[in-house]
Amino acid sequence: MKDFLLGFLLRFLGSALIVLASYNPSGYSYFHWVTDSFRDEGMAARQAFVGVVLLIGWTILVRATFRSLGPFGLVLAAAFIGTLVWLMSSFGLFEADTPVTIAWTALLSLAALLAVGMSWSHVRRRLTGQVDVDEIEG
Repeated sequence: MKDFLLGFLLRFLGSALIVLASYNPSGYSYFHWVTDSFRDEGMAARQAFVGVVLLIGWTILVRATFRSLGPFGLVLAAAFIGTLVWLMSSFGLFEADTPVTIAWTALLSLAALLAVGMSWSHVRRRLTGQVDVDEIEG
């Protein structure tokens, strides 16, 4: 169980890194970096390179999540995370009263959804003993 929790935490941190590096309300993100400099001098090679790296990260996360959960599982996981956030807010654990708080909550919820998708095969294996394998074309 300890190994699973550590693995999930690492997957969440990796997902959060990709999500928050792409955009966050603090003003320090790829989105802000590109839009701020694009008005003045256009896109630089390093910005294009970082954009491709982020796109690769997003592709890995989204594909793995969609393949692991499927459409219905994705809806259920999103509903679970959304109602969990709502429950936490109703208990007063945080106030979702400003656009910045709502943006941070949505971004971290997206990272959690991607982490669940990346971890779901491990959860399924522990619960059912079934192992997922990718289709291999011969």
